[in-house]
Amino acid sequence: MNEISVSRRIAAPSDRVWTVITDLERSPEVISGIDAVEITAGSGFAVGTTWNETRTMFGKTVTEQMEVTSVDPGAAYVVESDSRGTHYVSEFTLRGDGPDGCVLTMSFRGEPGGTVSKVFASTVGKLFESGTRKAIEQDLADIAAAAEAH
Repeated sequence: MNEISVSRRIAAPSDRVWTVITDLERSPEVISGIDAVEITAGSGFAVGTTWNETRTMFGKTVTEQMEVTSVDPGAAYVVESDSRGTHYVSEFTLRGDGPDGCVLTMSFRGEPGGTVSKVFASTVGKLFESGTRKAIEQDLADIAAAAEAH
């Protein structure tokens, strides 16, 4: 899958947005696409924190184990997951944009590991890119609404 990158300006300070995007326990209340979260390792939000995240996408409910692999507090973090022969990487970055705003960017990519995954990614995978982009756009809209409501 090609990398998908979506940005959104949020009318809230970066520190408030950071709090929203790193509060795993509240994420099902904030992000409409997340059905449930179960933290499985770590405390707070740090490298090594893992959780099971349940989402309904493309008509199917799927639970994936996610792991924080990099954190630059207040500025960026990376989450990785392995599923069905593909390694997924999601990167979130925050950039200040004036005194009362910031830009949140989410970049997402899948790296197929085996031959079957590579063939799937080069054919059917393209069909999922549009739906994945829409899901990311909705996640960012939900995060913006939560951060702007405070």
